[in-house]
Amino acid sequence: MNEKKGFITEFKEFISRGSVIDLAVGVIIGSAFTAIVTSLVNDIVMPIIGCILNGINFTDLKYVITPAAKDTAEAAIYYGNFIQSVVNFLLIALVIFMVIKGINTFHKKEEAQAEEPKPAEPSEDVVLLREIRDLLQEKKQL
Repeated sequence: MNEKKGFITEFKEFISRGSVIDLAVGVIIGSAFTAIVTSLVNDIVMPIIGCILNGINFTDLKYVITPAAKDTAEAAIYYGNFIQSVVNFLLIALVIFMVIKGINTFHKKEEAQAEEPKPAEPSEDVVLLREIRDLLQEKKQL
């Protein structure tokens, strides 16, 4: 029974960590972002590329291995879908790169502002001269 309590307690601690919650939020946002990029590729980019290539629809591109017969479905390699998936991947990678680059730039600016240059420590000679000056000023005031 102690093993189950320990396991359950350990599991609760694991789940309640901030990094696990951050990861879950990242996965959810990532899946929503993937839907947006897929729509961008399918609805905007690929039709433009198709127009440039004389109206080719990439999802229709295929290599037929065996044509359809009466009761047999067609066997084909749909390389157009693969091309579209590659374009999806490249766009997602580009956007993620731009986001990370922006975040890194923001952090560098933040670090530069946080690290204000400290005034240089005066040398030992300067410290001694200042002490002598102060002592002389005190003697003059007396």
